[in-house]
Amino acid sequence: MKSPGAVAFTLFGIDIRWYGILITCGAALAILISCRRAERHHLNTDTVLDLSLLVLPLGIIGARAYYVFFDFDLYRNDLSSIFDIRQGGLAIHGGLLFGLAAALIYCHFKKISIFNVADLLLPSVALAQAIGRWGNFFNSEAHGTPTDLPWAILVDGQYVHPTFLYESLWCLVIFLVLSYLDRKPHFEGRIACLYGLLYAPERFLVEGLRTDSLMIGPLRQAQVISIIIFIACLLLYFYLKKRSDAKEVV
Repeated sequence: MKSPGAVAFTLFGIDIRWYGILITCGAALAILISCRRAERHHLNTDTVLDLSLLVLPLGIIGARAYYVFFDFDLYRNDLSSIFDIRQGGLAIHGGLLFGLAAALIYCHFKKISIFNVADLLLPSVALAQAIGRWGNFFNSEAHGTPTDLPWAILVDGQYVHPTFLYESLWCLVIFLVLSYLDRKPHFEGRIACLYGLLYAPERFLVEGLRTDSLMIGPLRQAQVISIIIFIACLLLYFYLKKRSDAKEVV
């Protein structure tokens, strides 16, 4: 399998790329699903839409800033290219970090629970990731090491691991699992913590196959961040569960 190319079509002389189309479709579907599930979390669609208008732009800025920070040599001689995201170069960890910060600020001023909001949004975020990852396929980027597996993709004349596909499928599984569990009674923050606990190990393993990893010294930064996310979510899970159990006893 080989990418048919990064450009989907041309409109008024402007190339419309699959990367942008897929990210937009993933985000739109995530918002729609979150709006439909909002009532279950005692929130309304206006809250979801307000959050989206804040979280999405800052998430994209964060994803780009994170990528540029860890691979600044690519942009050192052409700073204007920092603002060109049409070729790719968005890091999900940066997007999640900035998106979380935006959500925290919003929830603080609106006096609503960030854990409840995270439980609502993160299953749909996983679905958006599953869709958006296909942008890497069309851009022929974020692929893995050479392989002779039957599902390998052809990049620059060489068959390689389709790491975008591995992550896309796993994020789809995360979406389905978390959506199912969210229908069951649970303490606030459980779904959000499970998102981190399920996503971090997958990203750690898949990152080991990639050939374009951002680095922290000799270490792959995504693997380091994945370990931190897993430990943090595990500790937070038990803390929130213990707090919930204590409230029930009282």
